[in-house]
Amino acid sequence: MRFQDEIVLVTGSARGIGREIATAFAKEGAVAIISDINAESCQKTAQELVALGFKADAMTCDVTKLASVEEMVNKILDKYTRIDILVNNAGITKDNLFLRMREEEWDAVLTVNLKGTFNCCKAVAKSMLKARKGKIISIASVIGILGNIGQANYAASKAGIIGLTKSLAREFASRNINVNAIAPGYIKTDMTDQLKEETRQQILSNIPLSRMGLPEDVAGICLFLASKEANYLTGQTIKVDGGMAI
Repeated sequence: MRFQDEIVLVTGSARGIGREIATAFAKEGAVAIISDINAESCQKTAQELVALGFKADAMTCDVTKLASVEEMVNKILDKYTRIDILVNNAGITKDNLFLRMREEEWDAVLTVNLKGTFNCCKAVAKSMLKARKGKIISIASVIGILGNIGQANYAASKAGIIGLTKSLAREFASRNINVNAIAPGYIKTDMTDQLKEETRQQILSNIPLSRMGLPEDVAGICLFLASKEANYLTGQTIKVDGGMAI
């Protein structure tokens, strides 16, 4: 068990990639803190993990509000005394061509994806800095590296996460805190399952491995970045994209 009894907070983890990440840590002995804005889904996921014999807890939180994040973090610290690993996974998309993109579509994506990551890092870093150890992993995207038609807001938010990761890696290095990011490509989820076949084939034609990734592909890199094997790795963005952004 690589993460026996370590406290791992994963935001946006009631479903999808976040749930897979939290489950992967729980399987390795960690206490997986399931955090999501939807209280019912949050509790359901945590209960399902506990029913399987894993250690999990549910903490409802709105990552766009610093006060909500700080309240969640204080609850975790009161109950478990520390947070060893933070995975910033909470994110949304509101795609539209740039000239049609409404201000609220821009603001919503930047607020959840980028400000949400800022809020969580700020709230959790205090205890990590005091403990002089910790791992922070943020889920960016290859879209933040390549850009994409109709996703100016999403690309900007994910590029911002990459820049934030590099800056925090420099700021926190002296306190033995590693800060890294993962940039997934197209991952098989409920959302990608709804793509038209023509769109799917077009996407696959741009991926050297000729397939979409799986949520566990992202979770596996999370486990690595949180492990002692990655202790000398910081400020990096690992692309998990089948070669899409070579």
